[in-house]
Amino acid sequence: MATGKKPASDAGEILRGPKSTRREKEVAASDLSQRKGATSSKPKKK
Repeated sequence: MATGKKPASDAGEILRGPKSTRREKEVAASDLSQRKGATSSKPKKK
């Protein structure tokens, strides 16, 4: 199941937060990797 927009936004905040633990960041990164439209690489520049 893909992660929705709100949970993905929350996960991004956790990744940026200086007080987030390593485990919290691992879980947040996992959530973002499962979000709708997630890509495995950066988009190509034009």
